[in-house]
Amino acid sequence: MSAGRLGCMTTPAQGSRIPDGTLYACDNSKFGSDGKGRYWPGADAWFDWLSRTVNRYGPDRCLWALAPDRPFDAAGTLTESLPWLARIRELGIPAAYAAQDGCEEPGLLPWDAFDVLFLAGSTEWKLGPVAERLAREAKARGKAVHMGRVNSRIRLGIAEWFGCDTADGTFLAYGPDKNLPRLLRWPDELTGRPSLVGTLTARPLPPPPPATTPRALR
Repeated sequence: MSAGRLGCMTTPAQGSRIPDGTLYACDNSKFGSDGKGRYWPGADAWFDWLSRTVNRYGPDRCLWALAPDRPFDAAGTLTESLPWLARIRELGIPAAYAAQDGCEEPGLLPWDAFDVLFLAGSTEWKLGPVAERLAREAKARGKAVHMGRVNSRIRLGIAEWFGCDTADGTFLAYGPDKNLPRLLRWPDELTGRPSLVGTLTARPLPPPPPATTPRALR
């Protein structure tokens, strides 16, 4: 992180210090490391934590903060997130919105209210053609794109193909001494045109987005 090759993903449950000069992003723990959101502290406590974090480390280093969502529930996420997107922006940082399965239905993506499209949802949906289309639309609208739960070089390659700016995962949590060198090699090993796996490779691929390797957030 101190070398600038990794950013830092922080959550209300962590309490760890962000290294000096490191870019960081703020997750909300609605999904959480357990996949069940048991570390979610409640909306008011979450926003108090977010405000303290931004005040301590500065808005200039914050890539984004994810508004409260409802994992795998597109309509519920819209209801949960809308009251908070403007308040996140008022902290001087970009507001991220979690894209869930089904969010492509009319009226479920408040494009003007957020700055970063966070590809969440189920693994199948997140790696599929709808998520790819939405990622490209977000880039065309001038927004950043993040992909969550990226724990392999193949998946980082898919994130790169979609045009994602950042990605995060728990890969380093399981054997950091062994896995850190592997993770740091992944950007150098990506070709810029990775296979998208499954049915996506059976249809013509659109022109690739500008070549940017997603910044990994630990």
